[in-house]
Amino acid sequence: MTHIGAVDGERTAMGSEVLSLRLDRELLERVRKHAAKRGMSVQDYVTRTLIRDDFDERFNSSVDETRRFYGVS
Repeated sequence: MTHIGAVDGERTAMGSEVLSLRLDRELLERVRKHAAKRGMSVQDYVTRTLIRDDFDERFNSSVDETRRFYGVS
């Protein structure tokens, strides 16, 4: 396993927090390749992926709520 990042909950200068991930070598290599294809660092790639997934989840939840409100199936 490869360890990326620092201790969970560690504060950075900009007020954000650090998340520590432990990935097996094969997964980390795949993430590195995906990041490289996009000209991004592994950290930026993972962050963008999480943000995009979070947005998709919130968007789908909003669509479902709107459908329920208007009685659309």
